[in-house]
Amino acid sequence: MIEALKEAWRAYQYEEVPVGAVLVHGGRIIARGYNQVEMLKDATAHAEMLCITVGEAALENWRLADTTLYCTIEPCSMCAGAMLLSRVPRLVWGAPDLRHGANGSWIDIFASKHPTHEIDVKKGVLLEEAAFLMREFFQKRRIEKG
Repeated sequence: MIEALKEAWRAYQYEEVPVGAVLVHGGRIIARGYNQVEMLKDATAHAEMLCITVGEAALENWRLADTTLYCTIEPCSMCAGAMLLSRVPRLVWGAPDLRHGANGSWIDIFASKHPTHEIDVKKGVLLEEAAFLMREFFQKRRIEKG
């Protein structure tokens, strides 16, 4: 999760919403991602989505069996859906996203039994660190906008 936080700091430095993710397979990181929505002018360029794409390339398989996705913030519905479709078996996330969170904060995509795949979820890992970074980012943005 510390590596995911490093990715979130990269997003922060590029003035992106500071979300970071890493994908682990066999005990090693095979993919990293940070939000690049503004940089790429792409609403789907979330940390998790970019990380999943790189992970699929690294494993040469769209099925991400035996992986764990670490993300600093609770995933949105798009990212949660991508995790189900790519068969990520385990998700670890830090701070809740009260506006867009799809693992209980807004809606819970993982609550219902999915017909083809279920994800083991661990919430609240390094919650304070992830939440701090988000607070700092949005406080800075509010000050800049006046």
